[in-house]
Amino acid sequence: MSFSAIRSIATSSLAVTQMQTALTSANIANADTQGYTRKVATQSAVSTGTVGSGVSVTAVTSTVDKYLLQDLVAATSTLGTATTAGTYADKLQNLLGSTTGSDSGGTSLANSLADLETALTELSGTPESETLQASSIAALDTLASQLRETSDGIQGLRADADEAIEDSVSTINNSLNAIDALNGQIASAQGRGEPTADLEDQRNTALQTLSGQMEVRYYVTAENQMRITTASGTTLLDSSVHELSYSSVATVTSATVFDAITVNGKDITAQLGSGTLGALVEQRDSVLPAAQGELDELATALIATLNSIHNAGSSLPPPATLTGSTALSASDAFTGSGTTRLAVTNADGALVSYADLDLSDYATVGDLVSAIDAVDGLSASLDASGHLVVTADAATNGVAMADVDGVAGDSDQGLSDYLGLNDLLTGSDASTIAPRQDLLATPGLLATSALSVENSPAVGNTVVSIGESAIGQALASALSGNQDFAAAGSLKASSASFADYAAKIVAGVSAMAQSSATALETSDSAQQSLADSLSSQSGVNLDEETAKLSELEQQYSAAAQLLETLNSMFDTLLQVAASA
Repeated sequence: MSFSAIRSIATSSLAVTQMQTALTSANIANADTQGYTRKVATQSAVSTGTVGSGVSVTAVTSTVDKYLLQDLVAATSTLGTATTAGTYADKLQNLLGSTTGSDSGGTSLANSLADLETALTELSGTPESETLQASSIAALDTLASQLRETSDGIQGLRADADEAIEDSVSTINNSLNAIDALNGQIASAQGRGEPTADLEDQRNTALQTLSGQMEVRYYVTAENQMRITTASGTTLLDSSVHELSYSSVATVTSATVFDAITVNGKDITAQLGSGTLGALVEQRDSVLPAAQGELDELATALIATLNSIHNAGSSLPPPATLTGSTALSASDAFTGSGTTRLAVTNADGALVSYADLDLSDYATVGDLVSAIDAVDGLSASLDASGHLVVTADAATNGVAMADVDGVAGDSDQGLSDYLGLNDLLTGSDASTIAPRQDLLATPGLLATSALSVENSPAVGNTVVSIGESAIGQALASALSGNQDFAAAGSLKASSASFADYAAKIVAGVSAMAQSSATALETSDSAQQSLADSLSSQSGVNLDEETAKLSELEQQYSAAAQLLETLNSMFDTLLQVAASA
């Protein structure tokens, strides 16, 4: 073998070893860099004719198991779902409170209902007590405030989810654009004959970021270009990026209608699959509205039940004016049967005048209003909002009414309940429920008495007396007894007490939080296991790389020594030639 061939072999060995050393050093330096994979230089022999003339590096690659990567991408999407679901389940549980506590037995709606029941039970024993009247109204206000605050909190969580959806869409678009840019850099590097392994690592990292946000399908073309679609096949990245489009709303209520998430104008909201984005949409549009539905069912049942009972009673002294809460028009058809009594009394509840109205005599609301207006000592009319207003003509007198056997409307309500003349609660759902405003200011207006319906009462007789316990007892019994609840959210139609139904709501959310925590733990474990497997297969092993670095140093030293020996031999030959 000629000296020239030996020099070529030694020189190429030095160059290759130097490159291998740099590559190994980079592996060691990036061992803890997320997404970095071990780089390996592929080398091959170089021949001149039939004679070997050295070695060269033909490629720098990393070995990434594509099936492991696919599994990791899918697991990252699942983890994104579990993380989001767990976060919102915990927040919802915090809103609804606990079922146990050190002071009053807990902080949940069920405990607030129990407190109200206790207050009303105490009131029914001493209905004339102003202190107990105030305590009952305060307990009712606490419950209503808790319902409103919880409802506001649920809508606040939906608003948070909606804003997070916009953020997630932005992250997805950024990831898609990053992958597209890396596709271009990889293509350019390949055209220049440069290694692309580091760029591929960056692309795989961006892919995992993307998959955490939404479930995707991807493949790499023969030209090493990544292509991405949604789980259902909508293209997100081909030769260009197809961005998602979404804008969050300014204010969220239970009636808010949200825009769709689109790609090139196509609605993909139902195609998101797993990942943070899909989980956020599910929380905003399904999970949280279900909780709101359960809360509204509790609130509406409370409003209907307590108002029905309270409308059957009267305060003492009776109020000078009764104003209805039901919006009506004089031309509206009216259906009713049986008899309802309207009475005018003085401040002590003594009868001034009265009339018993046969409800079957009136075909329209206007007919009913005219009949009430014709009662001696009363005036009645519909205000601008369509609410019936009944007023005693004398400012010192009051108005009381009671159903003898009268019922009105399709639901066979008492007439006062049908008109909403003496409601205890206002509002229509959990977001609006509240004690009647004048009751908050004057708890004495609480209906702890009732108009007598005895036959032919005489003027001057006491017809509304102090200390009537029936209304208070009925209110307390309504809270403790079973009510019929329609199906709402995740709860089936059932018969239960208000406290038990509230406890079901809290228990359901608690169970969901526990289930979400378990799912998160499982998903996190699965994703971490796959990440560890991929790292083990394609990551950097510091012990192996350090040993390899030592081996390369020896190889470099051997090649350098060969060149040194070769140079010495050349020097010797030159000296011999010079002395000949």
